[in-house]
Amino acid sequence: MKRSTDRILTTHTGSLPRPADLLKLIADQEAGASANTSSVRAHVKAAVTDIVRKQLETGVDIVNDGEMGKPSYATYVKDRLSGYGGEATMLPIRDLAEYPEFAERFMRDSPIDELKRPACTGPVAYVNLEPLQRDIDNLKAAAEASHPAEAFMSAASPGVITIFLGNHHYKSHEEYLGALAEAMSSEYQAIHRAGFILQVDCPDLAMGRHIQFPDATLAEFRKTIAMHVEALNHSLAGIPPERVRLHLCWGNYEGPHHLDVPLRDIIDIVFKANAAGISYEASNPRHEHEWTVFKDIKLPDGKVLIPGVIDSTNNFIEHPELIAQRICNIARVVGKEHVIAGTDCGFATVAGYTPVEPKITWAKFATMAEGARLATDELW
Repeated sequence: MKRSTDRILTTHTGSLPRPADLLKLIADQEAGASANTSSVRAHVKAAVTDIVRKQLETGVDIVNDGEMGKPSYATYVKDRLSGYGGEATMLPIRDLAEYPEFAERFMRDSPIDELKRPACTGPVAYVNLEPLQRDIDNLKAAAEASHPAEAFMSAASPGVITIFLGNHHYKSHEEYLGALAEAMSSEYQAIHRAGFILQVDCPDLAMGRHIQFPDATLAEFRKTIAMHVEALNHSLAGIPPERVRLHLCWGNYEGPHHLDVPLRDIIDIVFKANAAGISYEASNPRHEHEWTVFKDIKLPDGKVLIPGVIDSTNNFIEHPELIAQRICNIARVVGKEHVIAGTDCGFATVAGYTPVEPKITWAKFATMAEGARLATDELW
């Protein structure tokens, strides 16, 4: 994993806006319509090539495939794992429930109802490696053509899958989680063998508090996510922590977020994951202040923080000086070599849902790169 040894490096969280023609193909597939397989694959490959180029043009150092071929960052696994059918129950978003007028508006604009979310109805196993191999091949080809500083590929964590694809088969949450950990290891290992940094998306460790386990005490929730981290570490067995980064998220949506679990209450458990990089929301109004947590909680040896320095839910283009301030605040606490500038979350976590206008997304990326240059001047 690259470090900010002589300048502040930049990266992002994963999903990026997909082209309109590809979105239609993905929507048709999700709706069950027959599709020209070779055409879909050609569109995805072309989109990956283009998205890697755009990242580099806007100043992103550590790039990925933009999750071009996935319907969402978590539910894509339904096409790779056995054991899924029917429809999963929608979990309530507790902070929205306290503001029903806003919740009504939010759900009207949300793509969640159109997203195919089957439930676990049988034994889970990784049975279809072909989509993953195509993702790997597409990113390899794009990286070889564009020569980024580094490339990463994201994958859903066992815990976040349990949020979106509910359990109708296993006797307990723990048993379901364990089965997913065993199955998803195949994907994690393949990404590592391909030479990419593996990013494991873990909103379950934060967002799970107010969505999946809202009635648990903090102590009970901490015990649950400790189990999630243990399951994840089982999946990552044999992969050096230096080749893994983890994304922590409280939910990539505009909303009250007043029930978000504080970073201070979970970060010690997050640090137990066998991942050197910790990507997390650090620029939105609910979590920007939490850089001060690291004044009291020491960053473990070998860890790298990837704080979000641009917001992925609004259309403000952050000022470069503000981005530089955010970078410098945390860098002065943990050391500049332990910080990589990132984004709060993805800009298209569900295909077709882009709360940030795509052209503004790229403008945000460009200003993130400028902010990183300003921070570099100040820190070095």
